[in-house]
Amino acid sequence: MSLAGQYLVLQLLIVLAVLVAVVAISLAQSAATFERTEGRRALSAAEALASNPTVRALLPAAEPRAGSALPAVAESVRTVSGSSHVALAKLDGTVVAASDPGILGKPLPLGDSRVGEGRAWTGVVGSGGAAVLSAHVPVLDDSGTMIGIAAISRNYPSTIERLGDAVPNLLTYLGVASVLGVAGAFLLSRRVKRQTLGMEPHEITGLVENREAMLQGLKEGVVALDPHERITVANHSARQLLGLPEDCVGRKIRSLHVDPALKTVLTRDQDTPDQLVLVGDRLVVMNRVALRSHDRDIGSVTTLRDRTELSSLERELGATRTVTDTLRAQAHEFANQLHVISGLIQLEDYDSVVQFVNGVTVDRTRLNDDVTRRIEDPALAALLIAKASLAAERGVELKLDPVAALPRVQEELSRDLTTVVGNLVDNAFDAVTGLPGATVSVVVADGDNEVTVSVRDNGPGVPDTDVEEIFRQGFSTKERAPGDARGFGLALSRVICRRSGGDLTVANDQGAVFTATFSKGAGKP
Repeated sequence: MSLAGQYLVLQLLIVLAVLVAVVAISLAQSAATFERTEGRRALSAAEALASNPTVRALLPAAEPRAGSALPAVAESVRTVSGSSHVALAKLDGTVVAASDPGILGKPLPLGDSRVGEGRAWTGVVGSGGAAVLSAHVPVLDDSGTMIGIAAISRNYPSTIERLGDAVPNLLTYLGVASVLGVAGAFLLSRRVKRQTLGMEPHEITGLVENREAMLQGLKEGVVALDPHERITVANHSARQLLGLPEDCVGRKIRSLHVDPALKTVLTRDQDTPDQLVLVGDRLVVMNRVALRSHDRDIGSVTTLRDRTELSSLERELGATRTVTDTLRAQAHEFANQLHVISGLIQLEDYDSVVQFVNGVTVDRTRLNDDVTRRIEDPALAALLIAKASLAAERGVELKLDPVAALPRVQEELSRDLTTVVGNLVDNAFDAVTGLPGATVSVVVADGDNEVTVSVRDNGPGVPDTDVEEIFRQGFSTKERAPGDARGFGLALSRVICRRSGGDLTVANDQGAVFTATFSKGAGKP
């Protein structure tokens, strides 16, 4: 059944229910009106009969079917009042005069009447089809003593009779309600169809099911917000990437424990696509699109892609390129040295050849031995040796402080150290390259529960206004090329340090001094 048909049936059922309720209320009101109006008339007639002098004089000695005066008076009162029945009974309840000969000499039906207490009473006597509305009034003699009962009754209308009186009005109500119901169903279906783009309920259900299946099947995260920054859609991938709770849908983004920078990206228009955001220790690419319908803002949709692995590959590729450049420079240096050796051999100055080769070998061996003797962790030692070669190529002197020392550490801590130290040393090289007397020194201290690394340069230092700002994701003092993801090295380094229970800070002391601390966790292997 179409949406319009469903609404029509629903409206007609509502109209039918309303009519049934109206009928019930009408019947109840009709009964109450009858009892109130006709009860007053019957009571008035019964009081007139009870106060008749003839009735008061003859009733104490009257007998059933003995005399015509009492029956005549009673019938006269019934006729004048338009009542259905009349009866006169003695004090013991025996009927001595009545419009119905069948009850003469029998007890007067009193029901719940309190006339025996000397009070007038009006109510229903009998039940079902034999029910009548009766008024009972005590008959008093001249001294005020009760000597009998005067009863006037009116036939109670049946349900069919009361319903018949209400039928014309009910048919009118039914006609008007049906027209209004049909018109309302038609207009309501048109309005709902406009709001649902003309789709029927089963089509909407299928669309929702397909949408949920598609959203939950996407590896990319999808988050949708309404104009009030309330989450309307968040698939499984988005909840995992952003750390959102399972019940986040329907809640405002600002009420959730989300990083302020991330909230800004989710709620503000972005100037360029593929905006990079650091979420924990993961690098996420976010694209936010504002949604409008009929020139009205209806919210936004943000897609998220985890770029952590790709970023790691980019860093590895960059490191490989750096090593390649370093090897190329060293190959050029070695070629020059070979030319020297070749010339000395041609001059047959063999002592100078031996002395030159020993000098080159000693310089290389001294550097390797100096680093590996103090830094026993192979990954960090290899990093510092490679950075020393890069420093020589860039005209920077890299010094390992004499007090530096580090034993072999856990594999996870070793990875964190190489990542953070590599970022800090590269930043220091960038800060001092081209300066006279450019120097970068590294201090590694091994404590009982933590490892501390300090990287010092003799560059211009960090402006006081940027001491904390440089750790904000996306902030960079370097010129940014199109598509270049700068401003995440220091932010990621601080996240790595804090994740291990340490921290990363910066201070100025004749240049920038970055200090990174790492908790050893479970300790040495």
